[in-house]
Amino acid sequence: MLEVILKRFETPDEIREFEKGKFEIVKIGGMTIGKASYEPGWRWSKHVSQSAGVPLCAVEHVGMVLSGRATAAMPDGSVIELAPGDLFHIPPEPHDSWVIGDEPYVSLHFLGTADYAK
Repeated sequence: MLEVILKRFETPDEIREFEKGKFEIVKIGGMTIGKASYEPGWRWSKHVSQSAGVPLCAVEHVGMVLSGRATAAMPDGSVIELAPGDLFHIPPEPHDSWVIGDEPYVSLHFLGTADYAK
């Protein structure tokens, strides 16, 4: 008999917590999926870089924004706004990110999860 596996982010396999945010990880079907939840005022270079040991994030991301707004600030100086419903790919180049506005930001990550915020 085939086994169906159900999991939920309410009981993740791992949680990486940092000031103003957390990254929850679920491993299922050979994939590692992440859920990023950041409070207003969160910024990668301020709240994650010290624990990650690098000044900027260099992890490649593929994901989808569920709620709130954030940026991806790229090495060429461009700043891309991420909004609810956006599917995104961020290349593995050093980049910063921060929450825009006063609403919490939540996104799902399908690539780059294993190495994010480590």
